[in-house]
Amino acid sequence: MAIKFFKSDISGKEFPVSEKVSARTIRHSILDLIQQDHPQFLHDSVLAVSELNEYRSLVVEDFLKKEIGELSELEKTVLNSITLNQTLTDKIDLDEEKKLTFGQKIADRVATFGGSWTFILSFCGFLVMWITVNVAWLLNKGFDPYPFILLNLILSCLAALQAPVIMMSQNRQEEKDRDRAKKDYMVNLKSELEIRTLHEKVDHFIMDQQQELMELQKVQIDMLKDILEQQNKS
Repeated sequence: MAIKFFKSDISGKEFPVSEKVSARTIRHSILDLIQQDHPQFLHDSVLAVSELNEYRSLVVEDFLKKEIGELSELEKTVLNSITLNQTLTDKIDLDEEKKLTFGQKIADRVATFGGSWTFILSFCGFLVMWITVNVAWLLNKGFDPYPFILLNLILSCLAALQAPVIMMSQNRQEEKDRDRAKKDYMVNLKSELEIRTLHEKVDHFIMDQQQELMELQKVQIDMLKDILEQQNKS
């Protein structure tokens, strides 16, 4: 079966009949926007669904500008995903491990190990062994006798190095939290706009059904008139 096509009154291009949309079923806000660009587009004109979606995106963009002012890159990304009918997953779910530098990876590992029971128990065992070797085995005459000056120096150096490394890891965690908040905002914004678009499509569907019902009623009325005229003649 051959596919039938129609000619759009906006672009003059041909589209499948399944994508045909009548101007009578378009909401006034979108219709006014279309007529601003194409004054010849009247109530009897038609266009394709893809063309209608472009103007729907413009209406959504105008709505966002009125609500939040100038659009940021996040809002523009969301609008593009809606226009192209794409998901946001490929844009916001990035592989963060590939972006980490060697120093950041080391900082994360040091912070993870330094905040674990493995580190606490291992370090306590090291301290006990150090004190035992110098006091009990070497009779406090070893390489670090009491009051363990060398041990204090090692602990001070360890604390001085460990603190900034842990702070580096915490700063990275804050960046992750900010990125996660941006992702949540983009997903929530797209959900809200998709719901608005869904309402628009439902309204369009209802208006289209009403238009078909009105046409059907007109046909039925014409048929009834013909029947009455035939009865009157007989």
